[in-house]
Parts: sequence; C-alpha cells; structure tokens
Amino acid sequence: MDLDGQSKPAMVLPYTAERGLDGKNVGRSANTDIVPENFSLVVGEIYRSSFPRSEHFEFLQRLNLKSVLTLVPEPYPEENLEFLKRNGIQLFQVGMSGNKEPFVNVTDETITTALAVAIRPENQPVLIHCNRGKHRTGCVVGCIRKLQNWALTMIFDEYRRFSHPKSRPMDQQLIEMYDERDIVDYAREMHWIPIEWCTADAKDIADTAKASEESTDRKQDR
Repeated sequence: MDLDGQSKPAMVLPYTAERGLDGKNVGRSANTDIVPENFSLVVGEIYRSSFPRSEHFEFLQRLNLKSVLTLVPEPYPEENLEFLKRNGIQLFQVGMSGNKEPFVNVTDETITTALAVAIRPENQPVLIHCNRGKHRTGCVVGCIRKLQNWALTMIFDEYRRFSHPKSRPMDQQLIEMYDERDIVDYAREMHWIPIEWCTADAKDIADTAKASEESTDRKQDR
C-alpha cells in the first residue's frame, strides 16, 4: 500500500437480554449498543477499539464508518467482511506482528502506511483496531499524537491508560523513535491534517509539557 492509501483485503462483549413488563426475556433491545473493548474517539473522525465481533456491529453502524483499518495480519473473519460489505465500509489491512519484545517487526514504513490510511479524509470516519486495542493500536495512535505535536509525556500517559496493566517499553520506544517527517510533509501538502487537530489549549499544554521535558533533560546533563 502506498501513501495514497490504496486498500488491501480484511471486525467483541456479552449478550444482553432486556426483560418485558411480565419479567420474561424479550431479547436484546434495539437501542442496546455493545461497545468494543478500548473503544474511544482519537481525534476528528478517527476511532480506536479492540477487534470488533458481531455483538458490536449494531454500535459500529451508528458511527457511519467509511473505513476500517485492521492491524492484525491474519485473514479477516468472513462474518466481519459481510458486515463491511453490507454497510459499504472499506477495509484496509496493515498487518503488524504482536508487539512482543524485542520489537523488530514494525518499521517506520509500516507505521507511515497505517497513518496514511487513518488521516486521509476520504477514509473517515475510520476505526483502527488490533486484537485488544492496546499495543499495536496504541503505537499507531501514539504516532498520530506526534502529528498533533503532543509532548511525549502526554503520548505515553495515553498509551499506558489503554495498555494497562501490560504497558510495553518497546512500544513506547517505537513511538518515540518514529520519524514522522515524511508523513507530516505529505499530509500537509495534501491538506490531510486539519488545523483544529491542534487547538490553542492543546498546543499550550503540549508546549508546557515539552518545556518541562527539556528542563528535566538539562538538569540530568549537568
């Protein structure tokens, strides 16, 4: 897949029964949405979650997704493919191996390919997912935060919230070492990064955190 985001071929909580006035099970309510684990809005129309199962399809329909970006390399389940087809949702697959240390299988090129899919406006609303929505998804979201000029302290705080209790230092190293210059230049040229991604408040917070990091580094160098 190139930076233009051309697609490649490749969607989990308990059944909930609602009870009627007579106390009998009458099946799941049409208004009952079961949300995938680790689901969250990232920014704009970019979402993240664990691997969706059929229980989540009703909820996903409400997002009016245009695309799903899966980070798992395995073949996509037929049930999920049928759901995507029924709803006119395009599938992008940028496979990454499970993030076990040492982290040697994910290159900057792979991350850049995933970012190009996620931030392209034509693909949004888009859902990014891996299996549990923690590590691989966390790495991609962390790199999106770099495009937003977030300080590393903020990026790592978010990563740890979603990956708890198994945060992986190598994931954080991947985020820190990722060179976003190529995708940033290309995205700006294509007008893929909206200015509202970096509000004044967010920029102030990021600048303050970055200044704090630099101050700490200077003290350590003394």
